[in-house]
Amino acid sequence: MESEISHEEHGHRGAFFIVQDGKRVAEMTYSRTSPTLVIIDHTEVDKSLGGKGVGRRLLDATVQWARGTGTKVMATCPFVKAQFDRDPSIRDVLA
Repeated sequence: MESEISHEEHGHRGAFFIVQDGKRVAEMTYSRTSPTLVIIDHTEVDKSLGGKGVGRRLLDATVQWARGTGTKVMATCPFVKAQFDRDPSIRDVLA
């Protein structure tokens, strides 16, 4: 069963994340720099979920959210930067 991805934003910080057994096992964090721009700064996935595409699922959820809210994205996270370099289909949200 695929775990649900949740989203939270408090002040200028936000995250897309997965919780299993009450513990956050994967997350992608961002900072909001303006009402229409966020910078994805970190992605972390528990070793038990490594190699299962969880990081990409977090990014896909972030891209879907960005499209739906008209938010543009920049990335300082190396994982996210690499994903944008590899996949032109998600670059429409880049600032």
